[in-house]
Amino acid sequence: MNLTLKIWRQKGSHDKGGIVEYKVSDISEHMSFLEMMDVLNEGLIAKGEEPVAFDHDCREGICGTCSLQINGEPHGPDKAITACQLHMRSFKDGDTIYIEPWRAKAFPVIKDLIVDRSAFDRIQQAGGYISVNTSGNTQDANAIPIPKLDADLSMDAATCIGCGACVAACKNSSAMLFVGAKVSQFALLPQGRVEAKDRVLNMVKQMDLEGFGNCTNTGACEVECPKSISLTNIARMNREYLKASI
Repeated sequence: MNLTLKIWRQKGSHDKGGIVEYKVSDISEHMSFLEMMDVLNEGLIAKGEEPVAFDHDCREGICGTCSLQINGEPHGPDKAITACQLHMRSFKDGDTIYIEPWRAKAFPVIKDLIVDRSAFDRIQQAGGYISVNTSGNTQDANAIPIPKLDADLSMDAATCIGCGACVAACKNSSAMLFVGAKVSQFALLPQGRVEAKDRVLNMVKQMDLEGFGNCTNTGACEVECPKSISLTNIARMNREYLKASI
């Protein structure tokens, strides 16, 4: 395939960026999207030009760092996958592909297609953990009976990889699906109930401090989430927050 790529280039967070057009040729339909980006960068390096900076790590759909806005959709046109799992067979010969970084105030651009998602880390640090009881009277977690449904729902929430697609998809740049998943992950288990009140209050407070918008139930976050995290996690977080606030 021969493709036209229109890619956002930006030297730094304080520089003015813009769309730059590139041509790539002989792209196999069996390549992943990131492999296609590698081909582009190899060509740019060979010509003495600066390669396009983009984030990636495992390339197995687990880490979520390959956060790209592709033709206006987080992670591209396919559903329930990350950008590294997107293959070029999803496009046609002669296509023009727009590639941009996440667009959110809380995710400032570092360079080109890489954004700073440390806001998610700070939300996690505000309450997304369970304190360890080292009093000498600890209980074996495997000995605590947990209903199968609760365990399954908790595991579903725990599949969130924190990629930020929910924020990029939301018209308000809301992080409530991410926070809802992290709150639900613990709220559904007895080990997480001990600190449930402080957790939800602190995480929601930090979310607001980071500058994320609020949820208006559009549902775009669930549609674009590579792990299909359900909107019910937002409802659960709202219930937890209400209980903690009374």
